[in-house]
Amino acid sequence: MILVCDHRGAGLEELLQPLAGTRLDVSVTRSPRETREALTRLRPSLIVIDPLSGRGQVELEELERLRRAGDRTPVLLVCDPRAPLASLEAARALRSRSWDLVYRTAPVEEYEVRIERLMQQVEELDELDEMRWRAAHDDRTELLRPLFFQARLIEHVSAAQRHGLPLALIVCDLDDFGQINKHFDHTVGDEVIARVGQAIRANLRAEDAAGRMGGDEFAILLPYTKPVDAARAVNRLRDTIHALSGAISGNDRVVPVSASIGFETLGAEGDVEPDSHLRLRLNAERALRQAKRLGGNRGVYFRNLR
Repeated sequence: MILVCDHRGAGLEELLQPLAGTRLDVSVTRSPRETREALTRLRPSLIVIDPLSGRGQVELEELERLRRAGDRTPVLLVCDPRAPLASLEAARALRSRSWDLVYRTAPVEEYEVRIERLMQQVEELDELDEMRWRAAHDDRTELLRPLFFQARLIEHVSAAQRHGLPLALIVCDLDDFGQINKHFDHTVGDEVIARVGQAIRANLRAEDAAGRMGGDEFAILLPYTKPVDAARAVNRLRDTIHALSGAISGNDRVVPVSASIGFETLGAEGDVEPDSHLRLRLNAERALRQAKRLGGNRGVYFRNLR
């Protein structure tokens, strides 16, 4: 659906009316107020705007303010052929990676070509983003792959050290997962891994990151998190994973699911060392091994080992 913002009322609605007879659905607003209302109700595939003000700076800024987070709807800005540079400058306020200018005096065929081109760009960008996302994320759990998680770890540890912020790293390993694959078929094991991944994702904040580091090994990075809050997150994770126990994939037998968890923190005082991310991970893994030795289904803080 195309939203045509005919704020000037200079014939744009009539000019683009033939497009409504194609595969496109055209909705028209005739004032900035109507456009504001439409953007709260509609999810247009493309916006064509003929601004009331000369170059449209104010209306474009308002459009960006109203758009939902992450909205990359392409914009076709109708401009005065006598002052295209002013409109070009105004269009830089647009967050969308896909936008274009068209002269107000252009025929409907020119509008149609530019609309089709913008729509094609969005499709190509969506496909590229999908490819990038799949390259970075594990297929079964939708968590980050090891190399991508490691990159996030290095990045966040560096930022925490620069700004003196706390940070926590949790590493998690399922208990006796080999026995699940031994006593049940691999379909059950795969489903357990998928459910654990889903449980981890459901408990992440926007700033957190989580990765699948191996077959049944996971890691979670918690920026801006003090030890006491990290301990609470570990307890929630342990309980959430243990609650996955039960019949899985139509199997009548109860599948036991639990995890051993280790965690380590980077203090707000800043442990500034060039290999802090390695030490953080090694310490969390040492705590994980202790959780295993203690029988599993528990979390252990590295600094409690001392």
